Amino acid sequence: MRILLITDHYLPGYKAGGPIRTLANITDTLGDELEFLVLTSDRDLSGPPYPSIQHGVWQQVGKAQVLYLRPTERRWACWKRRLNALNFDVIYLNSCFSRLTIRTLALRWLKLIPVKPIILAPRGEFSPGALALKKCKKKLYLALTKVLDFYKDIIWQASSAYEREDIENVMKGESPIVVVAPNLVPVRARDLDAPPKDIGVLKLVFLSRVSRKKNLDFALRLLPNLTGRVIFDIYGPLEDLAYWKECQSIIAQMPTSIEVTYRGEIMPEQVMDTFSDYHLFLFPTRGENFGHVISESLRAGCPVLISDTTPWRGLEEQKAGWIVPLSQPERFEAVLENMLQMDDPAFKEYADHARRFGERAANDPVTIEANRTLFLTAAKCGRERI
Repeated sequence: MRILLITDHYLPGYKAGGPIRTLANITDTLGDELEFLVLTSDRDLSGPPYPSIQHGVWQQVGKAQVLYLRPTERRWACWKRRLNALNFDVIYLNSCFSRLTIRTLALRWLKLIPVKPIILAPRGEFSPGALALKKCKKKLYLALTKVLDFYKDIIWQASSAYEREDIENVMKGESPIVVVAPNLVPVRARDLDAPPKDIGVLKLVFLSRVSRKKNLDFALRLLPNLTGRVIFDIYGPLEDLAYWKECQSIIAQMPTSIEVTYRGEIMPEQVMDTFSDYHLFLFPTRGENFGHVISESLRAGCPVLISDTTPWRGLEEQKAGWIVPLSQPERFEAVLENMLQMDDPAFKEYADHARRFGERAANDPVTIEANRTLFLTAAKCGRERI
């Protein structure tokens, strides 16, 4: 089976975050039994074209063949010619609101490209928190495309039962076909040592794109009332500079006991090593369809304090972390205060439990089979239409 995977960004990019890793893990895991062709941009979320690629030729990247396209090659006419020139069995679209997704669905609706089964992975875009950002624009687009019947016969990928509910709520009246196929993650290569933990000292980390959706400002507002020395390091691309200025104004008012530092961007291969230097990953995100950084933090032995807007559950029962609703900032503060006063043996127990929890989730064979089933379901739907 030949899968045409269409995404705004792919390897060697990393600034677009978890979706790049999700797609790379799919091709690496299933690439021996399915053939993946990837159409993508020739540059990351920001910056110049990748220096290591060739334009105009298919290149082997992992277990996928990738074609990197200049901005001019992603325009309507070029896009139509490109899709008509390729031979494939299934189209896999990453993101509902991507321009490449919009153009592909519009050309399909106009019957200007071959009618093939389509899988669409919204990547958490239908969560209430994500839809609340640029709400009017998204609401108008979804209303218009529903009227035009853009989503007829499309297979929706949900990464969890929670995302399935989000898709069904947004696509109400469309009778969507939703397949739950959790995101795949790579197997951890080695053990990482947890840092020492002194009572009254807490090393916190925030590792994600700095954007309103990731909710860094919420995390910063939790810190001033804590009683002890807090080191809070921030890693990730500054995606929204206006939002970052808001965060900087909060940082400027921190008491002397709270040390906040922006550490810049890091490469994907540095993420787990970075997490292993901290006591807690503070990530009050407004919504994630999976949250690769949560998985990486856990597998690095760094417990997590996250919002309830991700599919992760059961952390507290397993002593791997905490899940708290965004409507309860006082509970966030209570967890942080508890971590501040925690001694080294108690912290090491949490770090060990976090690592085990993350590894169990990463090595679940049911997840691999669910992703295989996703593509088989799409192929079956295509045969039934024929």
